[in-house]
Amino acid sequence: MKYFSKKSNIKNTIFLMILGSLLPLSMAPFNYWILGIISVGGFSFLILKNSAEELSFKLIFFRSFSYAVGLYAVGVSWIFVSIHRYGQASIELSTILVVLFIIFLSILFALPFTVISKLNHLQVPSKSIYKIYCSAFFFLFIFPSLWVIGEWFRGWVFSGFPWLFIGYPHSDTWLSGWAPVTGVLGISWIIAFCGTLLGFFLQLKTNIIIKDRPARFIFIITTGSFLLATFFWVGGLYLQKINWTKPLNKTISIGLLQPAISLWRTWDPKELNNILFQFRQDSKLLLDNDLVVWPEAAIPIFRNKVSDYLDSITEDAVKSDTAIIVGVPTIYQTQPQSDEIDESNYFNSALALGKGLGIYHKQHLVPFGEYVPFEKWLRGGIRFFDLPMSAFSPGPNNQINITIKNNITIGTSICYEVAFSELVRKSANDSNILLTMSNDSWFGKTIGPKQHFQIARMRAIENKKALIRATNDGISALIDSNGRVQFTIPSFNRGILEGTLNARSGSTPFGRSGSYPIIIFSLVWILIGLCLKPAIKVSH
Repeated sequence: MKYFSKKSNIKNTIFLMILGSLLPLSMAPFNYWILGIISVGGFSFLILKNSAEELSFKLIFFRSFSYAVGLYAVGVSWIFVSIHRYGQASIELSTILVVLFIIFLSILFALPFTVISKLNHLQVPSKSIYKIYCSAFFFLFIFPSLWVIGEWFRGWVFSGFPWLFIGYPHSDTWLSGWAPVTGVLGISWIIAFCGTLLGFFLQLKTNIIIKDRPARFIFIITTGSFLLATFFWVGGLYLQKINWTKPLNKTISIGLLQPAISLWRTWDPKELNNILFQFRQDSKLLLDNDLVVWPEAAIPIFRNKVSDYLDSITEDAVKSDTAIIVGVPTIYQTQPQSDEIDESNYFNSALALGKGLGIYHKQHLVPFGEYVPFEKWLRGGIRFFDLPMSAFSPGPNNQINITIKNNITIGTSICYEVAFSELVRKSANDSNILLTMSNDSWFGKTIGPKQHFQIARMRAIENKKALIRATNDGISALIDSNGRVQFTIPSFNRGILEGTLNARSGSTPFGRSGSYPIIIFSLVWILIGLCLKPAIKVSH
């Protein structure tokens, strides 16, 4: 390809891939959050390294694509384990599928940045004072806006993959104070701003000679941008102290089961009775609590097949004045008299028993895991596409939250759904405690479960509601409304957990408005950038 005919482009591609691979190191389980700022700073600098004449759609696309390849090659490496080990695909097929997935995500990542080729402020002569203004404007406002629009875009296009957002590592920094106001996308904008501020300094050092009059403007720009970055960080610390939601003075005692049952045992019909026995015995140890929670798909068979068993669990719970929420697949038939089951009525569900009321059906399903797109062509051809329980349908919108005693409502999400901030916030507004049930066994002993856990913590901070996380083999935990982990069970170990969380009412600014303000804010900056050309030409 012509792009790679230049040695400089090859070097930039390699360097961009390295920078991209640094970004996942800012997230769990590594948590070197400063690397996120360095990574974005290097990316923003390299993407504008060439002259305006060379900043074509193709060049920007390939540079952004190269950065994304490094990002996803490290950040979603755990998908190989899911496909090869548990999907039982060969090493060769698993590698091909993972590479295709990385390429697909990298294309989605690169597309928003191609707008840069249309930003006319880059056409201002480099010696002009307006070049300094416009470069600062691009780096400090448009680039972070493009980054956030990219994260938002990847969060919904083709069903969405809202993973590896640069705001997630900051659940433990001062910036977490912005989460109840702007959501994780707002924090991403701030980190992109700080990173591009670094990139702007690099551009000043390498491309602009500071003399006389321009120096004054450069000093004003750099000082102002540094003060704005300081405001974001100190402002986050201040916002942490605001009580966005109100405690109900109702402390809920909670028991969690982490069975650590391997996927091979889970789907072995011979093991069903042993699994059911294990859950009932472990549950009996926790019946002194107000609420007991089992993980996602704890019962690996449809609800109607174990009705007697569930009745016995309900009886135990009622006697002890306890609510139990279990993960179980359910079937709803449109034609009860028919021998044929309509596959469109299979649901991945959370069912309340005993002193609990309600059922939640998972709305956002995992492609190829819980349903197979183009299944007429894919099923039967590759074993990976024939996984157990991979023919679910999405649950309806606007489901009623599960309720336990004392009228405490539980906003539920199942597994992958917790990554969708908009879905979680909608149920959070009408709930007192959040719950996410998961089975991260598919990730194996990779970085995936810890990334997933970090995302769940951010949902608690955004909505200022305590969160319960029940999983098969980790990370099971009780998280308070500030995202702090109160109790947890070591990963990959069978165990039970008992603790308390406080119920809260009300909603945060993010809970009421969602990500729409930061998305509109970002789009406005991009539109301003696209409209700059006439004003600059007249002034010049």
